[in-house]
Amino acid sequence: MIQQRTQRTQRTRQRTILYAEDDDDAATILRAACQNSRLTHHIHVVTDGAKAIEYLGGEGRYADRDRFPLPSLLLLDLKMPRKNGFDVLSWIRSGTGINRLPVIFFSTSADPSDINRAYDLGANSYAVKPSGIEGLVDLLNYLEGWWMGVNEVPGLEAAGCGYD
Repeated sequence: MIQQRTQRTQRTRQRTILYAEDDDDAATILRAACQNSRLTHHIHVVTDGAKAIEYLGGEGRYADRDRFPLPSLLLLDLKMPRKNGFDVLSWIRSGTGINRLPVIFFSTSADPSDINRAYDLGANSYAVKPSGIEGLVDLLNYLEGWWMGVNEVPGLEAAGCGYD
């Protein structure tokens, strides 16, 4: 009974989603869609792949895990400056200690070669961004229901990278 209650509390507690997106308009639209969805978790936005790696690695300004907690989920744009989504995913899956972090590609590209490469590199899911805000709200509701609700967050191995 206590174990079930603890598991339920862990599943429903506030989690963090990291959204790596270089397009300010897309990030603004996602934030607006969050207001109309069932998504209840905090979203941190970084504007390129290099910043995503800095955030995930706890480097520089992202070293303060109280302000920049390790995410439970990464929404990753594909085409970003400095480092693209494939670069970020390759870094995550290369034994960084957060290699189990659930990663969802969230891209405008429906190119089969992009989708296949994302899965080959270890993506957990690939979603093509819907064109309208209603479709985005629906997608966020699915994300909340499965990835942030039903799905169990894996443990992370590196010191300082574990979930509480």
